[in-house]
Amino acid sequence: MHDQTIEKNLNTFGISGNVLKILGAIFMLIDHVGVILFPNVKVLRIIGRLAFPIFAFMIAEGCRYTKNKLRYFLTIFILGFMCQVVYYLYDKQLKMSILITFSLSILAVYSLQFVKESLFNKKYGVFVKILSIIAFIAVIAGIYYLNQIFSIDYGFWGCLTPLFASLLVKPNNVNFKVWDVIDNKFTRLIIFGIGLIILAIEMGKNQIYSLLSLLILFLYSGKKGKANLKYFFYVFYPLHLVCLECLAMLM
Repeated sequence: MHDQTIEKNLNTFGISGNVLKILGAIFMLIDHVGVILFPNVKVLRIIGRLAFPIFAFMIAEGCRYTKNKLRYFLTIFILGFMCQVVYYLYDKQLKMSILITFSLSILAVYSLQFVKESLFNKKYGVFVKILSIIAFIAVIAGIYYLNQIFSIDYGFWGCLTPLFASLLVKPNNVNFKVWDVIDNKFTRLIIFGIGLIILAIEMGKNQIYSLLSLLILFLYSGKKGKANLKYFFYVFYPLHLVCLECLAMLM
């Protein structure tokens, strides 16, 4: 109870999901400025390492709170597919964008939710419990296989990063008291940090700086924020890339 009171007090003075997404967008812009306009300025890429963890964590939050799971997945996947078509027509690029990465992440998180809800809910029988585990393994294996066929941004472990943020989230319709203890900001960030370390080991170079994002995520209040900025973020990703590419052609 004391730990929950501490976390509640921290959340009162925390920052909203909207603020986190705005910060993520700023870090992503800085990163892509470094990639497209100033590839020799290393500090831009270092700052940019903070973007992916913030968006990955918010993808996990989106999966947790969305009221329409299918629409949430399709919105990101369709936008990612449309961007992919444009990329290919522009420079014949087949590397899958971050939106495709997060589309696969959403499927992984949904399958994990199914496992937890079936295993810890007495209304589900043994068959459903086994089926949920098989489905989860199949989804993870499918993501791994797709990463062997296509070049997907941040790779296999990047696709699974939001899964680490979702691992200790309390399943729906489950009243086991243990979840009230482990489903909190501290434990979730510890597990998420492990995921970031695995990703940094896999990717190398500057990715270790992504761990600094945990300091920002620690300030997350757990609240969405008053403004409805959902579609702004869907538009920002392709639009800022188009603007940067246009600037690059003028330089």
